[in-house]
Amino acid sequence: MAVQENISAYLPVLAADGVSVRFGGVQALDNVSLDVGDGEICGLIGPNGAGKTTFLNAITCLTRPQRGSIQLSGRTISDAAVRDIIGLGIARTFQNVGVYGSMSVLENVMLGAHHKMGGKVARALLNPFGAWAEERTVRRQAEAILDELGMSALSAARADSLPYPLQKRMEIARALAAEPRLLLLDEPAGGLTHGEVSEFGKLINTIRHSRKLSILLIEHHMGLVMSLCDRIHVFHLGRNLASGRPEEIRTNEAVIAAYLGRSE
Repeated sequence: MAVQENISAYLPVLAADGVSVRFGGVQALDNVSLDVGDGEICGLIGPNGAGKTTFLNAITCLTRPQRGSIQLSGRTISDAAVRDIIGLGIARTFQNVGVYGSMSVLENVMLGAHHKMGGKVARALLNPFGAWAEERTVRRQAEAILDELGMSALSAARADSLPYPLQKRMEIARALAAEPRLLLLDEPAGGLTHGEVSEFGKLINTIRHSRKLSILLIEHHMGLVMSLCDRIHVFHLGRNLASGRPEEIRTNEAVIAAYLGRSE
């Protein structure tokens, strides 16, 4: 009975059920389902064209599914406005680092908090004292995040002066400024050396525990995925291919065939 009660009480942070997305004659996602548990790091892998980024776009409402549902902690978000996604508790990084080069590192991170505050910023601007107080709060939060990620000494530097690995780290900091429950990472290890990937993995695991975050990670670096993720979901040609623990996925014949191009 105790086991059944625990199962029935399980409420994932992210739950996607039967999601389908078509672009003209291309079926990008075909009835895919997956979930991410509270405090869990889940990998989403698959060959190029498997539908991974389209799925993240569906979660963040940049793409609207024709069928299926997407829920965040039990709340349906499939029909949410794009501008509301951050406020609902979802933050995302992209394959290409988004850097506001002429702004400082601190200012870049502060943007993440401003995006979450949305209308609160506009209301604060109607009151000079309120605007000052909000700005001070956002600045302190951003400074704390940079300190947490070991970037305090770089807060005043121009963002475009940072080496690429630190720009990646700054993008994570900006996402954390939105105080998400769910963090979506789209190929965060792209362009990093082997040593940098290892350090990046340690960083992600640290912030997962310190902030009690749930994370969905798209990544082609299999070493990072296998060492970091609690579970892995595999897409192939827009469909679910496999789900399981890293050790199960590593030896899954269907997954091996999809990556190596062998017929099953």
